[in-house]
Amino acid sequence: MATAESCTGGLVAASITTVPGASSVFTHGFVTYANAAKAQMLGVPEDMLDMAGAVSEPVARAMAEGARARAGVDVAVAITGIAGPDGGTLEKPVGTVWFGLAGPAESLTYHKIFHGNRDEIRTQSVSFALKLLEQEGEKI
Repeated sequence: MATAESCTGGLVAASITTVPGASSVFTHGFVTYANAAKAQMLGVPEDMLDMAGAVSEPVARAMAEGARARAGVDVAVAITGIAGPDGGTLEKPVGTVWFGLAGPAESLTYHKIFHGNRDEIRTQSVSFALKLLEQEGEKI
């Protein structure tokens, strides 16, 4: 498996690698905080980033699919969101997070709005991503 993270800055990868033996399933952790990194490292189309914004369903899906393809793995999870304290809008308030999960058969996306300070939002995002991997990872 692989991860592609923006607002969590590598925390999902760090959480996975705390488990002894993680190297048998985990290969890559992409931290793509800037839009340019999403485009360069994961192949997210720049026009998609411009039109939909980095925190959006299509970008979360593209991040997961790009991580899966570039890492050559069966499953990849992606996270892109607004952890705050700034950066939110009425349409996308602080706490808005999109998740992408890409597997051999399909790609899924999930949207959450978490509440709390920056660290709490990031922690909730990591927990949700790990649950996704556990519950959906083998199904896709």
